[in-house]
Amino acid sequence: MAGSSGEPGKGRRGQPQWSPPTGTEPCQLRLYNSLTRSKEVFIPQDGRKVTWYCCGPTVYDASHMGHARSYISFDILRRVLKDYFKYDVFYCMNITDIDDKIIKRARQNHLWERYQAQQPQPAQLLEDVQAALQLFSAKLSETSDPYKRQLLQRTQRFVELAMELLTRALQAAPTAPETSSCAQELLEEARDLLSEWLDTRLGGEVTDNSIFSELPKFWEEAFHKDMAALNVLPPDVLTRVSEYVPEIVSFVEKIVDNGYGYASNGSVYFDTKKFASSPNHSYGKLVPEAVGDQKALQEGEGDLSISADRLSEKRSPNDFALWKASKPGEPSWPCPWGKGRPGWHIECSAMAGSLLGASMDIHGGGFDLRFPHHDNELAQSEAHFENDCWVRYFLHTGHLTIAGCKMSKSLKNFITIQDALKEHSARQLRLAFLMHSWKDTLDYSSNTMESALQYEKFMNEFFLNVKDILRAPVDVTGQFEKWEKEEVELNRNFYQRKAAVHAALCDNVDTRTALEEMRALVGQCNLYIAARKAARRRPNRALLQSAGLYLTHMLRIFGAIEEDGSMGFPVGGRGPSLDLEATVMPYLQALSEFREGVRRIAREKQVSEVLQLSDALRDDIMPELGVRLEDHEGLPTVVKLVDREALLAEREEKRRVEEEKRRRKEEAARKRQEQEAAKLAKMRVPACEMFLSERDKYSQFDDSGLPTHDADGKELSKGQSKKLRKLWEAQERLHQEYLQRLTNGSA
Repeated sequence: MAGSSGEPGKGRRGQPQWSPPTGTEPCQLRLYNSLTRSKEVFIPQDGRKVTWYCCGPTVYDASHMGHARSYISFDILRRVLKDYFKYDVFYCMNITDIDDKIIKRARQNHLWERYQAQQPQPAQLLEDVQAALQLFSAKLSETSDPYKRQLLQRTQRFVELAMELLTRALQAAPTAPETSSCAQELLEEARDLLSEWLDTRLGGEVTDNSIFSELPKFWEEAFHKDMAALNVLPPDVLTRVSEYVPEIVSFVEKIVDNGYGYASNGSVYFDTKKFASSPNHSYGKLVPEAVGDQKALQEGEGDLSISADRLSEKRSPNDFALWKASKPGEPSWPCPWGKGRPGWHIECSAMAGSLLGASMDIHGGGFDLRFPHHDNELAQSEAHFENDCWVRYFLHTGHLTIAGCKMSKSLKNFITIQDALKEHSARQLRLAFLMHSWKDTLDYSSNTMESALQYEKFMNEFFLNVKDILRAPVDVTGQFEKWEKEEVELNRNFYQRKAAVHAALCDNVDTRTALEEMRALVGQCNLYIAARKAARRRPNRALLQSAGLYLTHMLRIFGAIEEDGSMGFPVGGRGPSLDLEATVMPYLQALSEFREGVRRIAREKQVSEVLQLSDALRDDIMPELGVRLEDHEGLPTVVKLVDREALLAEREEKRRVEEEKRRRKEEAARKRQEQEAAKLAKMRVPACEMFLSERDKYSQFDDSGLPTHDADGKELSKGQSKKLRKLWEAQERLHQEYLQRLTNGSA
């Protein structure tokens, strides 16, 4: 009967019980949290949504590599969370455009420009600079930081030298062009001194708020241009302190209402003792050991806010300003406590709170901001919201050093982002950052950048080789080839490397290990390609394409590849040039095949001139167009579209190496000739004459020319005579060899 088991006494056969696979525990993302100083499993508060606030720059000067350290690192972290782990990241950043540094710099710039426009006479200029030097000397005597002191001392020397030159010029010819030139030189050298001096005398007269907004507007624009040049993604929302003053005032009012702030002489301070004594709060979460560090606290308050009268307004030295009463020469806004301006720490709290609410997932900033800035942010925000969880994960990027030293103008190693981009591309800088942990110190040096350049070159060569393999014509079914054990092994390694990259990114976004695993994958692919070519067999296209596209995908996630496009690094930069390779490669391939045919005929017919022209096309003409032709014996020429500048630099380096080889070869030949000439000259001397010229050592000789007595007439010992005879016999053999050469005509 249909469906029966066929065995009497048994029912219908059922499916066997299925056992699910054991599987493996999925890797979880862990981030180094400064609040615990350890790696913690990352758990957003609201599903896949991640709220993130990053401390932006105080815009009063050009952005430097210290800024790049933070913002490139956070850009990498943001991209990985968004594009790799697929979190929905809402990224906020601020621009600090109200700050003691900005106020002072803007005021000084204004007063300097006004002074310069007055065109002071040389004698008046000397008098003013002398007065400014007295103020400067007092500042120098109070400076303990060795780097700052070195810079100030150098400035003082240059100014004093310029003063001396102008004084001499005035004495010689007061109205001569040379005097005017010396005055202009002194004006430039003494700019910083005069600006400081003018500020102490006239700073209180600067009252127009627009003067304090022009400077940050200029440098904010420059900052955004620098970030775009570094391929740093813009924030989802950008906040400026000057646009959030009403929110800051409300934020401060709530802190006062909650009992954690107090007004004093028009300013408002945060009561650290009251906050720390609360059972629901803790002060100094990030760096508790730094609480009470008055130097750090005063740096956090700002240069304009640490006068004796300001410090006396506090109940405790550890208290910090939430709102500052404006002095003459400072911008001001109306508030319940009188005209004033925000404190530094409150700015981020109010702006982040306005956008992200009472608690955010991630807060980021530089390592040096932990105390007092971020500890004070935490305290005042938790005092405002009456909670203990304003930030869940605090991420701090590591310091940046320059060739092992602190970046400092006094050490002449202060590098702006624009300076760095003149030396290296944005991709190369990013690769250097990717090759280091985001939370550790990064040393920006020639060795660091050389490693990044070599990594870029290594990856780019792989992409070019794979694209060359993929360009080989094949029919549709030919795309799918039987896998031998080599393909199976490479594919197994491919998946192992992908798993290792994933594990590295889960481990605090360890891009350094991820890049090494990617390098190892390329190394395995290169060995596979080489083995296939050696066996005159075609590498598996689909497998290499998968590896190339995966690596491209990862580099795009890291921000090392700018736009969506085909495999590998785009040629010629950003924009429409991404289509360049697809457009021109068919023509280049046709040219290469034509050249190969011509070379084959020229070799058969032994037409050396045609072969030389073919080499010139490869070595001189095509590199100027950004095209590299690679000839391989018995294999088709490989065509690669490469960045023109990189290719020309590569060609020059090759020529330099060849020239160095030629020079060394010539030097070695010259030395051999000199040695041969010296040997020949020695061979010409008969043994009986070799010691006769040494009258300063010997006074008597035997019939064969061997010395018998020293210069003082003392007979030589048996040991001395034996040594001299050995030398004599060796010379005799040499001389006989020379005579033999003469006979043979070879000498």
